[in-house]
Amino acid sequence: MKQYIDSLDQWQLIMLVTLASAVLIQIIYYFAVYLRPARNKPPQQPAVQKPVTVIICARNEGENLQKYLPKILEQDYPDFEVIVVNDCSEDDTLMILAQFEQTYKNLRHTSIEVDRKFTHGKKLAVTIGLKSAKNEHIVLTDADCYPASNHWLADVMAAYAEDTEIVLGYGGYETRKGLLNKIIRFDTISIAMQYLGLAKAKHPYMGVGRNMSYTRSVFFAKNGFQSHYYIMSGDDDLFVNERATKRNTRIVTTKESITISEPCETFGQWVKQKKRHLSTWTHYRFGTKISLSIELLSRLLFYAALIVAIYPFGLYIEAASAFGLRLIIQLIIYKANMIKLNERGFLFLIPIFDVVLPVLNLSFNILNLRDYRCQ
Repeated sequence: MKQYIDSLDQWQLIMLVTLASAVLIQIIYYFAVYLRPARNKPPQQPAVQKPVTVIICARNEGENLQKYLPKILEQDYPDFEVIVVNDCSEDDTLMILAQFEQTYKNLRHTSIEVDRKFTHGKKLAVTIGLKSAKNEHIVLTDADCYPASNHWLADVMAAYAEDTEIVLGYGGYETRKGLLNKIIRFDTISIAMQYLGLAKAKHPYMGVGRNMSYTRSVFFAKNGFQSHYYIMSGDDDLFVNERATKRNTRIVTTKESITISEPCETFGQWVKQKKRHLSTWTHYRFGTKISLSIELLSRLLFYAALIVAIYPFGLYIEAASAFGLRLIIQLIIYKANMIKLNERGFLFLIPIFDVVLPVLNLSFNILNLRDYRCQ
């Protein structure tokens, strides 16, 4: 080893240390965070299943309600109600709900009337749904989502322990043909590995409204969304970022607990969706920003050091070894999570997506900043 080090000049040694440091940080992050969702144990079903209210906010979602609402209403769970908040719909949502209510006695709906002088986001609809709920435990999903099984509610609710107030689940997307679909599903599982992994590590920072649960008490303890109501997005991630603690939050990762959504069909639709999702990260807690930045910066440093190590420093074997070690660990841990969360079809595209997605996300953040300055 000493002979090898002595053979390097000063700048080669600095570059080698930089590359090794980036790889080490990445490996620590993969094992300490990304592996946790895959290793999360299934919850034990309680002897007594608590009553629960499912809340769905729907704006012009008549077609999706027609397709997916029965999958929620027919869950294998002893005591639950479903509240659909009709949020200013101008399609046939009300007629469809009225038809379903004749068949399903556990379905109720409430409506927000159109007011041309007043605009609002999803937070108002969620708040109205929570005020209408008769149960303490709430499960939220979207109108274009459906549960992967009829044990969805049972598994989500089984994750509650005595001190649990928030449960975070995985919301995936349908598998379809095309590269865009693979990008969307890779991006989705990557984000999930991060927020589920950090929550499992006692550092929860976000959840997705497609599949999450919390109590009415934790919602109304600080007046709901009041602290960030002025922000259109954030009914899920900003709420969790504000209310979740290392003691009151748990995750659920069984295949039965997953929800599935329809993915965007065009790149433009996905860009619009991503910009909306990324618009809230600047409002996260400072500690959350630091935690997320460590992984991203170490990844960028890894690729930059990899390139420079090859040229101009000619550290070909060292660069290949660093890349290979990280790639093997990356593929193993992604594969474990893909099996856990029932994803497939993009494992060997991960090395490409791993480079492309940070660039795309940076571009979306720049676009958000430009749009904000133009307002």
